[in-house]
Amino acid sequence: MGCVMKIKQIRELTDAELAAKLVELQREKLNLKIQSRTGQLEKTAHVREVRRDIARCKTETAARAKAEVSHE
Repeated sequence: MGCVMKIKQIRELTDAELAAKLVELQREKLNLKIQSRTGQLEKTAHVREVRRDIARCKTETAARAKAEVSHE
């Protein structure tokens, strides 16, 4: 589906786009998990890439929330 996202790409997303991307990545992770359990997964490294993209999105979300709180 997708490729590895760079942090620069993630920072360019709006808050709404970031939230949508996170949901999309979590769905993809679930689908990959199901494929893995049924023996249909060909690229096992893709699971790691998706997990790391999820972590990058969550890190950026937390950083934005922290920056928002510090500006108040």
